[in-house]
Amino acid sequence: MRFIDNFNLLALSDTLISVATAFVLGSIIGFERQYRQRTAGLRTNALVAVGATVFVDLAGRINGNAGTTQVIAYVVSGVGFLGAGAIMKDGMNIQGLNTAATLWGSAAVGACAGAGLGAEALVAAAFVLSANTLLRPVANVLSRMPIDEMSSEMTYQMCIITSMDEQKHALTSMEQLLDVAKYPIGDIEVEAFGDEDVEIKVTLMSTSVDADDLDRIIAHLSAKPYVSQAFWNPVTSE
Repeated sequence: MRFIDNFNLLALSDTLISVATAFVLGSIIGFERQYRQRTAGLRTNALVAVGATVFVDLAGRINGNAGTTQVIAYVVSGVGFLGAGAIMKDGMNIQGLNTAATLWGSAAVGACAGAGLGAEALVAAAFVLSANTLLRPVANVLSRMPIDEMSSEMTYQMCIITSMDEQKHALTSMEQLLDVAKYPIGDIEVEAFGDEDVEIKVTLMSTSVDADDLDRIIAHLSAKPYVSQAFWNPVTSE
């Protein structure tokens, strides 16, 4: 009986239009992600948009504008947990931030559609797509520009390859050189490198460095008989 009492053909039609709008727009956003072989692709973005729409539309049907506002707030935080699952950390590199942000955008599109704001949903989807397509060439150009070590905010690593027997000696030498150059160490990782050697990765806490300083430290380390390789590199994240 409750189903019959709540059945409203006009309201159902409105829900169908909202969900269909979210499905189409979420699929368009997801298609771009799927085309670029991202973790959250066509189906994920479509489902996020549709799910957000259904929850917001349901809240509006039950409790009016107050319910809609409350559920939108929960959608914003809830999709944040879903996005966190798409973010992966590999050492100092972080991947999936853009995918997580896209899922958040898809939820915003769905929330607009669920609130009956179809035009606003279309605008939101257009800007999410623009961020992932039109801004991509700009980001690629910026990524290829030479790095100004003194003004950029990046994480830097220094790596040395040494024998297992000499790893403590090699690490001590690196720490002393960095201490003299006044570059504090944030993290140290030691990994096997072949059968007899290890690779020591030292992450610097300073985000701004002088490349000449790091080159001099590397030159000193390379001259040590117990160091077979030494190099430094900036660590970027997506």
